[in-house]
Amino acid sequence: MATQILTCGLKSLFLQNIKSRTIPIVSSFKSNLKYSTAAVPGTSHLSYYVKDGVGVIVYDSPGRANVLNENSMTDLKAALEALLKDSQVSSIVLRSAKKDCFIAGADISMLKACGTKEKTEQLSKGGQQTLKLLENSNKPVVSAIMGSCLGGGLETALATHYRIAVMNKSTQLGVPEVKLGLLPGAGGTQRLLKTISIDQALDLMLTGKSLNAEKAKRIGLVDHVVQSLGPGLHAPDDGTLLYLEEVAIQCAKDLASGKLKKTPRKIALQEKLISAMLKFEFGRNFFFDKVKQKVLKSTKGLYPAPLKIIEVVKKSVEKGEEVGYELEAKAFGELGVSMESKGLIGLFDGMTACKKNRFGKPQRPVKHLAVLGAGLMGAGIAQVTIDKNIDVIMKDVSINSLSKGQQQIEKGLKDAVKKRKITQFESDKIYSRLNSTLTYDDFKNSDMVIEAVFEDIGVKHKVIREIEQHVPDYCIVATNTSALSIAKIAEASKRPEKIIGMHYFSPVDKMMLLELVTYDKTSNDTIASAVDVGLKQGKIVITVKDSPGFYTTRCLMALGSEAFEILLEGMNPRELDQATVKMGFPVGSVTLMDEVGIDVAAHISAYLADALGDRLGLNKQDAILFNEMVNKGFLGRKSKRGVYVYEDGSKNREVNEGFLKLVKKFSKPAKIPLTPEDIRLRTLGRFANQCILCLQEGILANPLEGDMGAVFGLGFPPFLGGPFRFADVYGADKLVSGLQRLADIHGERLRPCQLLLDYAKEPSKKFHAS
Repeated sequence: MATQILTCGLKSLFLQNIKSRTIPIVSSFKSNLKYSTAAVPGTSHLSYYVKDGVGVIVYDSPGRANVLNENSMTDLKAALEALLKDSQVSSIVLRSAKKDCFIAGADISMLKACGTKEKTEQLSKGGQQTLKLLENSNKPVVSAIMGSCLGGGLETALATHYRIAVMNKSTQLGVPEVKLGLLPGAGGTQRLLKTISIDQALDLMLTGKSLNAEKAKRIGLVDHVVQSLGPGLHAPDDGTLLYLEEVAIQCAKDLASGKLKKTPRKIALQEKLISAMLKFEFGRNFFFDKVKQKVLKSTKGLYPAPLKIIEVVKKSVEKGEEVGYELEAKAFGELGVSMESKGLIGLFDGMTACKKNRFGKPQRPVKHLAVLGAGLMGAGIAQVTIDKNIDVIMKDVSINSLSKGQQQIEKGLKDAVKKRKITQFESDKIYSRLNSTLTYDDFKNSDMVIEAVFEDIGVKHKVIREIEQHVPDYCIVATNTSALSIAKIAEASKRPEKIIGMHYFSPVDKMMLLELVTYDKTSNDTIASAVDVGLKQGKIVITVKDSPGFYTTRCLMALGSEAFEILLEGMNPRELDQATVKMGFPVGSVTLMDEVGIDVAAHISAYLADALGDRLGLNKQDAILFNEMVNKGFLGRKSKRGVYVYEDGSKNREVNEGFLKLVKKFSKPAKIPLTPEDIRLRTLGRFANQCILCLQEGILANPLEGDMGAVFGLGFPPFLGGPFRFADVYGADKLVSGLQRLADIHGERLRPCQLLLDYAKEPSKKFHAS
C-alpha cells in the first residue's frame, strides 16, 4: 500500500602519533606490557586487573549488552575504590570485553521498577554520585570505546578524563534518552556542556542522534580515534580489542606521567559568539527561545522531554552546574513517570521483541531471493535486500519498467554514499548483487520469491503459476498485498504451505514495518524464513492472520472513514488535518488518504465493506463519495488533485474546490457540535477500537505487535505508545463510556467491541503488564 507516512582505532604510530587524530594501518603488533599483578577477581558485571601499573576495568554484563543498572554501578564503584587505594596503580582504563558494545545505556527495567517520581529522581542522583567519583579521581581515567556508547554509556565515558574511540561501524556515541521521553540523568546534561559547544550538546540531547568516532572527534566528544584492525588478523582473539587496550594503557600511563597532555578543543567563531551572547539575560532568552521554537515546530509540544532539556540547560548556564545536576535529577524523576515516557519505552520494548524470530531458526536461510515486479514496491524490496549479503534477482516484463527500478535502487545507493553511510566501493559491491532480468531463467536457485505485481487476484494467480514452474520445491513464494486474501491467492499454488503474505509499506527503504500474513496452511518454517528475511532487511516484523484487510489496512480504513464522516458534517479539511497532527499523527488524516490514493481507498473500502460489514463500520455514502472522486480524476497526490490540489515545486496546498462541491452534495448536518475532544475520541477511539477488535478476532497475536503495527505502519502517535497502550493509559472504562456516547449519536461504527467492554469491567486489567 502506498502509505507514505512520515512515522522517528586502532592502526597507529602507537607512541609517536598518540596525539594525532587518526592512526595509520599496521598489520600486527606485539604486546610489550608487563602484568604487575595477577588478575583480580571481579564481580558479576565487570572484572578488573592491573597491567604495568595501570588498572583496567572491563565491563562484561553476562548474556547481554553491557548496561548500567544498580548492580553494575555498585560494581564500578567498588572496582574504582579498590584501584584508587592501590599504590601500585598510577592510572585507570575503562573498556569492554565485547567488540560491538562499550556500554549500550541504562537498563530500562531498572527505571520501570522505580514506579514513583521520587524513586526515579533518586535513581538519577545515585548515577550522578557514582560518576562524580569517576570524574573526581586523582588518577587519570581513560575510556577505551569500541561499539555502542549510548545514553548512560556515554555519560560514563564523559566522566572519564580521556576518551579513545575505534573507527568502525559499530562504534556510535550519543544520548538517545529523548527518544524514550527522558533526558540524560547521570550528569550527562552538565558534562556535555563542559565537553562540547552548547549548540552541539543541545543538538545531541534534543535529537537523540548518534555519531561515529570520526564525527565525535571532530566536535571534541572524544580525544583520540584509532582505526579498526579488521577481522582475521589476530585469531582467535579480536585484534582490535587487544590493540585498543594497549593504546589506552599507554595513554593512561602518559597522562599520569605528564608526557601526554589533553589537547584543548578548538573554539569556532560561532561558539565564541554564542558564549558571548549567553553572558547576558537578553542573549540567553533570545538563544533558548529560538531553540524552543524549533522544538515546538517539530514536536507540536506533545513531547515534554525536549522542553525539559532546554529548561535544565538554560538554568545550568544561568546558575551553574550544581544547580544543573539538581534540576537534571528532578526532571528525570518527572519525565520517568510521564505518560509519554511510558509510551515511548513501550515502543522500545516492542521494537526489541519484534526484532526476534519467535518462530525459530529457518531450516534453509534465504541466500538467493527473487523479486517479481520492478515498480516502486518491487524495487524498494530489492533495495533493502541487496545490502544484506543476499543475492537478488529483479524481474519485470518491460525493459522500461526494469530500467526505472534499477534507477530507483541506484539513487538509493548514491544517496547513502553522499551521506557517507557507505563508501563508493561498498555501493558498487552491493549493486553487484542485483541481477535484473526479463525472464525466469535465473529463478532456478531461488530460496524465496516476493511478487509485487498489480493488486488483482487474477494477476496474482497467473504469476504464482509461472513462478512455481521455474523455482525449486523448497522455494517460498511471498505475495506483497495490502488486502487480498492470502488463502485465495494460494489457491493457484501447488505448494500452499510455502505461500505467505509480506505486506511492505511505501517507501520501502524508509518505512520500518513489515506485516507478515499467514493462513491455515502456511507452514511454521515458511513463517520463520519470512521473519528472518524481514529482520535482515532491518524491518520491525509483526505476524497476523489472514483476514480481509489484515490488520493495518483494516485499521487505516477505519481512520480514513471517520475523517470523511467528519468532513461531511461540515469541518474544513485543513482544520481536520491540523487537529489530527496536534494529536500526534505525522500527517493529517485527510492528507493521509490523498497519499494512499483515493482510487485505492475506493477499491479497498468497497472490498472491506462487503467482507466485514458492520465490523468495520464503513458507510455506503463514503464509498459513493470515493467513487465520485475517482470518476472526476480526484485520485490524490498521484493525480495532483484529491482533497487538495498539488502543484509541482509548491509546498502550499489549496483545498480542491471540486472536492468541496462533492462534500456539499453528500453533506449531512452535525448532530452535535464538533468539539476538539469529540474529534480526538472519534479519531483515536475508533482507531483503537478497531485494533482491539482485531485482537478479539485472533488476527493479532498480541497487543504488543498491534501497537508496533499501528505506530510504525500507520503513524499512530508514538508518544501514546500505540492503540493498546493508549487504551490502558486513557482507561478502558473511560474509553468505553466515550465511545458509547458517540455511538448513540453517530452510529454503530463507534460502538466499543466486546473485548474492550470486558476490559472496562475490570479497571485493573491492562493490555500491557507494565
